[in-house]
Amino acid sequence: MEWIGFDADDTLWENETFFRTTQAGFAELLAGHATPDRIAAHLFDTERRNLDRYGYGIKGFMLSMVQTALELTDRRLPGEAVARILEMGQDMLAHPVHLLDGAAGAVEALSDRRRILITKGDVLDQERKIALSGLAERFDAIEIVQHKTPQAYGAIFARHGIDPDGFVMAGNSMNSDILPVLAAGGHAVLIDHPLTWAHEQAPDPDHPRFHRLDRIADLPALIERLSR
Repeated sequence: MEWIGFDADDTLWENETFFRTTQAGFAELLAGHATPDRIAAHLFDTERRNLDRYGYGIKGFMLSMVQTALELTDRRLPGEAVARILEMGQDMLAHPVHLLDGAAGAVEALSDRRRILITKGDVLDQERKIALSGLAERFDAIEIVQHKTPQAYGAIFARHGIDPDGFVMAGNSMNSDILPVLAAGGHAVLIDHPLTWAHEQAPDPDHPRFHRLDRIADLPALIERLSR
């Protein structure tokens, strides 16, 4: 395998943890208007509907929280509540980057390959996290896209002269890191994360180029086996 693709959020560093913490605070803010389950379900549905408008990331999440709060309060949301929602989102945007166990070691152990970071979401926030991660210099290329589709991966392959048969993508999202890469002709490794967003989950594909790992630390050994 010549090229190794790495997802960023919840593959190299923590991300969903902060969304879950903020969502819990959001539920407390609206406690007098709906149950926690109803708030969570309404927010999830709003986020999904807004993906084409706002894309992935914290800013879209903030706007979806405001919209959800307005809808659950019949548009009688106090200004103080709106301010608190914005503060929660701003706290997320300023949060430190915490690398996952084994992430830096796995990237370094694959230094004999071409390494490319492929992440999606808000460009400014993703650039901030990449810079703070300390991993940027270890990649031969970095791509930030709005959506991870077979077409998006195909465009990345074309830009960098990547043969899909010699490409492996590692990530925690079945819908973003695995299925579209397989459709584009590459190999894909799902690295489980216990807090993967429900929108990113799907059943395992029955596909010869699909692999699954419990830990990113095991990725170099798998790449070695696939390269024989």
